[in-house]
Amino acid sequence: MKAQTEKYFEAVGRRKTSIARVRLFVSDGTKNGITINDKDIKEYLNTADSRHKLTEILRNPEVKEKFNITIKVVGGGMSSQVDAIILGIARALTEFSQELRKPLKKEGFLSRDARIKERRKFGLKKARKSPQWSKR
Repeated sequence: MKAQTEKYFEAVGRRKTSIARVRLFVSDGTKNGITINDKDIKEYLNTADSRHKLTEILRNPEVKEKFNITIKVVGGGMSSQVDAIILGIARALTEFSQELRKPLKKEGFLSRDARIKERRKFGLKKARKSPQWSKR
């Protein structure tokens, strides 16, 4: 991976066990795109639904043409990784411009979904499932 000396805005997005580190490089207009873990977006996200969900945040053409986005994402499944990436991009865009905060907040891109798997408790089979009980 080559080191980029351009100015960038960095943010972290999380969802379940997925953690995404997003960098928005301000580009001069040549080769704008999204790379996830050093792969193209079409190569990494194999479903059109997840690609559409991710590019929905970049609907504004000024924003899409202005940045070259690199993402490092670890943990979780594909759906939670996409949600973590969306949150990271939204946070990085607010670092770039505070004017974008209000529309991103209105669309729900800046809200962190805090639902995670509940831990297993002792004496139980799962988080809440108890062992079978018999009277005799």
